[in-house]
Amino acid sequence: MQRWNNFFQNKIDDILLELKNYVEMESPSSNKEAVDKLGSYIQQQFIKLGCRLTRIKQEEFGDQLRLEYGEGEEQILILGHFDTVKDIGTLEQEPWRVEEGRVYGRGTYDMKAGIVFAYFALQAIREHNLPLNKRLVFLWNTDEEMGSPSSREYIQEEASKSSSVLVLEPSYGNGSLKTSRKGGGEFKVMVHGKAAHAGNDHAKGVNAIAELAHHILEIQSWTNYEEGTTLSVGMINGGSASNVVPEFAEAIVDVRVAKKSAMSVIQNRTVALTPVHPEAKVSVHWEFVTPPMERTKQTEQLYRLAYEQAAEEGFDLTEMNAGGTSDGNFAAAAGVPVLDGLGQSEMVPMPLMSISR
Repeated sequence: MQRWNNFFQNKIDDILLELKNYVEMESPSSNKEAVDKLGSYIQQQFIKLGCRLTRIKQEEFGDQLRLEYGEGEEQILILGHFDTVKDIGTLEQEPWRVEEGRVYGRGTYDMKAGIVFAYFALQAIREHNLPLNKRLVFLWNTDEEMGSPSSREYIQEEASKSSSVLVLEPSYGNGSLKTSRKGGGEFKVMVHGKAAHAGNDHAKGVNAIAELAHHILEIQSWTNYEEGTTLSVGMINGGSASNVVPEFAEAIVDVRVAKKSAMSVIQNRTVALTPVHPEAKVSVHWEFVTPPMERTKQTEQLYRLAYEQAAEEGFDLTEMNAGGTSDGNFAAAAGVPVLDGLGQSEMVPMPLMSISR
């Protein structure tokens, strides 16, 4: 029986060199030219392995890459992104380096290494003529760090056509896969009051900050740890001067939910917010909503398959629930099983070819 761990360990120098190429092409989400430069390199490498390319042009963000390998009526979707959060020039302060078995450099962990692992897994498939009964579709996107505004529709479209989805985000710190993720959202609470001089006309004013304070306490009380629902008022703004009754105030709220139904509950509660002061006006604007990636029976079956494959390589694979979101959340909304965190923190790829068969 082929020991894939040994196969990849023997290629460690090639893996590191390829990852170094990715890292040294800085690719912040906001710099389309830089992201497209790395995208062109990635597509070239995958085409060399026999992939068929569809480059999805974008105006604001980098072009999305859809690469397809193999034949078959069914497909497995493999997700990843190659945009990063740091600006051009960060490489000078945080250069590529390998120290004591660890690799450093912008985007190494999140998540250029994941795409490199997929590249070498596909290389293994080709070198060993491994049979695939499903097509592999690699969707590498360019705006995940921005919330995937231009790519989420493609992710959901491809996920809806797939039997399963593998997300190459980094694993949890202890190497655990992420079989569920909380959904996320962000909304803004805006309060309009009435300005007045705090000394001469205090009674004529309607204090927007005081009104907002009531709603902040109400919103924070919606947190329910047992259900996995949390709300955090992370930013507030209001007022113009200390001697003026503030006319306007606003707060930005982060929401995390474990169940899709819980997000609907929170949204309905925000709609029902009413002013405490009869002359105040309160409005709510939702910036975005990301659905949760819930653990289903299908997810459990997929995880068990990964667990068995990992055991053959000598790994004791574990799973966990993540509080943060990824493109796996959008894929899961299509109703397909999703395994996330397959881009391991160690330089040992998961046996992707075994899960894909």
